[in-house]
Amino acid sequence: MGVPTIACDCAVCRSADPHDRRTRPSVLFSFAGREVIVDTTPDFRYQTLRIGLQRLDAVLYTHAHADHILGLDDIRAFNIKQRASVPIYASEDTLATLRRTFAYIFEATAAEGSILPGVDFHPISGPFELFGAQVTPVPAMHGPLPVLGYRIGSIGYLTDFSSLGGESKRLLQGLDHLVLDALRYIPHSMHSTVDQSLALVRELTPKQAWFTHICHDLSHEAANARLPENVRLAYDGLSFEGTY
Repeated sequence: MGVPTIACDCAVCRSADPHDRRTRPSVLFSFAGREVIVDTTPDFRYQTLRIGLQRLDAVLYTHAHADHILGLDDIRAFNIKQRASVPIYASEDTLATLRRTFAYIFEATAAEGSILPGVDFHPISGPFELFGAQVTPVPAMHGPLPVLGYRIGSIGYLTDFSSLGGESKRLLQGLDHLVLDALRYIPHSMHSTVDQSLALVRELTPKQAWFTHICHDLSHEAANARLPENVRLAYDGLSFEGTY
């Protein structure tokens, strides 16, 4: 729900630490002169303005929950500037939900002069090449829902998951950076907790791990003080380099 959370007066929601102000999780991969976003959150417009994003070459989706897709309409600005549709990559189920949620994009009844998002859907069935980089989808479970994480080069991104199979763990070996879900300390049926994610980091041994999809249970400063040196909470504006 983002932090501060609506109608909450807890210490983290009232925190003056800018690291405790969290928009919904997304990540931008920049490589080969291209810009690739994972998930268009409800905060997508603000996130792109904050970093001054000038182009958008593709969107990858992890799953179709509201906090990961509802910013899709705002790709219109990039359609206009680039005079082209934006390729969208996702599972068949996620693409089907996008078609239902944004039905107006695909209907032939738009008013004359209206500008609709331009998208080209590409169903994911396995690893694929994107602008010269290998994109490896990483299947996981988000409670009962199948979702996708992604590996691009030495960076892995795995938000919104509760369990991960052995083959998916193999796909996440040898990373420089692993960004993964760690919602809170208290167990949750749909999300990995701090302790569960720490156990996965120990198993996968990335050089650096970053916890994301963090709710207001976790203070940035206090949580980091309890974590190993190679594990930190992600924060809005975090950037790092990997190899592709």
